[in-house]
Amino acid sequence: MPPDTLPQLVKAIGYPGIFAVIFAESGLFFGFFLPGASLLFTAGLLASQGYFSPWILIPLVTFAAILGDSTGYWFGKKVGVSLFFKKDSNWFHHAHLERAKDFYDKHGVQTILLARFVPIVRTFAPILAGIVNMRYRTFLAYNVAGACTWGAGVTFLGYYLGSRVPFVGQYLTIIILVIIVISSIPLYIETAKAWRNQER
Repeated sequence: MPPDTLPQLVKAIGYPGIFAVIFAESGLFFGFFLPGASLLFTAGLLASQGYFSPWILIPLVTFAAILGDSTGYWFGKKVGVSLFFKKDSNWFHHAHLERAKDFYDKHGVQTILLARFVPIVRTFAPILAGIVNMRYRTFLAYNVAGACTWGAGVTFLGYYLGSRVPFVGQYLTIIILVIIVISSIPLYIETAKAWRNQER
């Protein structure tokens, strides 16, 4: 999705659409392609311009992220390891689940918090937590922490910059591209490590 279309899209979908996108990207395996972080920043920026209320928006996206992750957890718990044998489709790629598993093997329960900042991995991490039967109480604690730091944090960053930095809206496309690049760095690092391990 071209970055310059996001402001128009966010205005059009409003609160219900923002909630749906963050919910789906947080825990539904077909939501991995959705622009979560850039949407949060854009919504925060638009809130600084009066299009949304920050008092509604920030709790809304935080709750959507928590609920999405919890849904992914219970989906993984019910479906279990059968996902590892599921064939690739337009909505599911086995490599994405394997990438989340490698991330989980490295970071353990902290994956639920850290994965919030790693595209694709954040969609599959809660599903994997359910598959490996992580205690829900432990999962929920990291889930809430991740939702607050990522969901509320990125949204507030957009709101703060929009309120404090003059003409920040003129550079929205550049800012969104930077967010996409920065948020993709951990994914590229993990992928590069996986390739090196396969070559050995």
